[in-house]
Amino acid sequence: MQFTTLVAFTLAATASVYGAPIHKRIAQVISDSTTKWEAACNAAGGGAQCNQVAVASFSTLLAAPGPCEQQNAADNMVDLAKTLSSNADMIKFAQIFAQQPRNSPTSLSVPYCQSAPRNAELNGLFQCQFQGDNPTTFVGGIAVGGNGTIPFGMSAPVNPAGSCPANPSGPIADGSQLVDLTQNPGVGGTTTSKNTTSGSNSTSTVATPSAIPSSSSSNSGCGEDPAESTPTASPTMAASSAAAASSATPSSTSGNFKLANGQNAQKLNAQFATLTTTSLCTEDTNACINGAFAQCVGGTYVTQSCGSGLICAALPLVNSAGTSITCTTNADALARIVATGAQGGLTG
Repeated sequence: MQFTTLVAFTLAATASVYGAPIHKRIAQVISDSTTKWEAACNAAGGGAQCNQVAVASFSTLLAAPGPCEQQNAADNMVDLAKTLSSNADMIKFAQIFAQQPRNSPTSLSVPYCQSAPRNAELNGLFQCQFQGDNPTTFVGGIAVGGNGTIPFGMSAPVNPAGSCPANPSGPIADGSQLVDLTQNPGVGGTTTSKNTTSGSNSTSTVATPSAIPSSSSSNSGCGEDPAESTPTASPTMAASSAAAASSATPSSTSGNFKLANGQNAQKLNAQFATLTTTSLCTEDTNACINGAFAQCVGGTYVTQSCGSGLICAALPLVNSAGTSITCTTNADALARIVATGAQGGLTG
């Protein structure tokens, strides 16, 4: 009887491994991805812009941003480097950042951007994947060969799967930072994968610390105006009242969206203050919980620290109607809300 029970248990365990897929969240300390770039920026005399761009950039590694937001952030990093005598270290670390794996909420590979970077220094670069990511299936259940599973400019899947120019041997360990593994961005075609499309060198606006990108810009084209890469649009919130606060924002043609944006950001921050990691939520919605960025995975919020000195907060967009959820400093979040004319601080 004991032997029969043991066999049954073993078979059940085997079925759980090889039957229905087991998904796990693969994350990292995102603030570590830009530490070396920010240090190089400070050494080059970039001042306050260094931290602003660093914060905006590392938050694109979360699961919520669209497939081109990381590349856009790397472009902003290179843009700032070019204003500082084209600082070589800043450009090098930006190139490595462009290849850092992104968080995966379901242990699936993360889609690649399908547009060219603004700066030629980023041509042919795309993110590595973490070793725990499924190499044959991408977020959304898309099989290799489908939309977004082959980097822009390439005609065949990445080989080896999960590799990138800076780490041509394959994916990197879960949660690790590519910049800690190599100082060589792999520019010049160190893998069998090549990007044959040239990027433009147009002048662009350097981003400020608004990080989570627009849910409406998460398509594979990612052709947003560089000047609009700073503000971010609000993802759908778990609480219906939060969603209502965001959708109630008037159109950008109303002439008064800035104040409404500030007030809606306050409402969201007030609602976030009532949430815990055990709060009920809707899959893939985002929030802030106890200062950390939170994403709903499997009906439960999973939090990701923003990094030392940073908090997660809802912010008003600057150039259009809407709000964003981002990692930033408390002072910056408060200043952005005050600038809209809204009164009462972060929560109203």
